[in-house]
Amino acid sequence: MIKIENIHKSYGNVEVLKGIDLSVEKGEIISIVGASGAGKTTLLQIIGTLEKPDKGNIIINNTDVNALSEKKLSEFRNSNIGFVFQFHHLLPEFTALENILMPAMIKQTPRKEMEERARLLMDFLKISHRAGHKPSELSGGEQQRVAVARALINTPAVVLADEPSGNLDSVNARELHNLFFELRRQYNQTFIIVTHNEEFAEMADRKITMKDGKSIE
Repeated sequence: MIKIENIHKSYGNVEVLKGIDLSVEKGEIISIVGASGAGKTTLLQIIGTLEKPDKGNIIINNTDVNALSEKKLSEFRNSNIGFVFQFHHLLPEFTALENILMPAMIKQTPRKEMEERARLLMDFLKISHRAGHKPSELSGGEQQRVAVARALINTPAVVLADEPSGNLDSVNARELHNLFFELRRQYNQTFIIVTHNEEFAEMADRKITMKDGKSIE
């Protein structure tokens, strides 16, 4: 599903990634751990095509993303990659349902189709009763479930999560972690998750440790 080779990335004189190689199979759940500043988020952003590497190759779902124009890359990202962040980035003026629909609207999915998909996801995530509520009216766990539904609305092949349980209490964090495995069982999606939660990191199919810009399995 994902193959990255010899990825390098620097910001000014600071070399953050120093030749990362990683292969991820379809349906795998990979955790990435390491100290702050080890390059975890930078690697995730490069895999998610939000950042470009200075050097190296990235193949996602048989597509060489480095070869795509900005417009094609944006379309590819919207269709193939879902993002879940520590801070939910929900739009406060829109309801839970409207937030979930945003990526599908950008993709210009027919209204009926995307609403049916959103309702199924909300049922699955047990937040259907919150569809008409704005983010300020939701608990932290509910907001994160809305963010997960938004990440899944376009049925992406890959879901990338950056500290998704970082702002949740232990009960909600455990529920979210179990949810990723349930989603994998249901939809066979691939998950790459940056986390400081050791319990979850050990639950993953593989744990990648980042240290000094390198990766160690």
